[in-house]
Amino acid sequence: MPSLTGSCFSSEMGESEARRDVFKLSPDWLSVQEVVDAVSSSSCGAISIFIGTTREDKLDGQKVIRLEYEAYELMAQSEFTKLCADIRGRWPSVTHICVHHRLGWVEVGQASVVMAISSPHRHDGQQAIQHCINQLKAKIPIWKKEVYDTQDCSWKENAECPWAAGRKRHPDTSSTENI
Repeated sequence: MPSLTGSCFSSEMGESEARRDVFKLSPDWLSVQEVVDAVSSSSCGAISIFIGTTREDKLDGQKVIRLEYEAYELMAQSEFTKLCADIRGRWPSVTHICVHHRLGWVEVGQASVVMAISSPHRHDGQQAIQHCINQLKAKIPIWKKEVYDTQDCSWKENAECPWAAGRKRHPDTSSTENI
């Protein structure tokens, strides 16, 4: 099975302008400009962008120094394709969608995900970008491990995932409890 790391996948659907869906998993630094360029269009007056960065968090007296990301890459591409279809079903004016996500180590302050959506007007693009990040966290098989200054580490569960539906996230920590 070929590795998809560092590769770009694009599926085009066309009417007047071919619609682009671009998904990239990479161990390399993410370029906001590359993502913006992937969704730019003369027919669009808005590009909505989300950039997720690694924050310096504390858990039980330990400070997060980096995150480590892993993915089931073939399934991630398949789920991204479904997500793009879902977005276009909800916001038909969305023209192009691009998501780049880091794999491997991501230090505090660095971007772990950059996504952009273009549309003729801002309203649909802004709603679609919010939906995109929420669904990416809930459905795309990408996992993160927090690494602490003590060199301990912990795999993190996304609260958006369906299997975490019966848990409530504490606002001040990343621990969960059953509700």
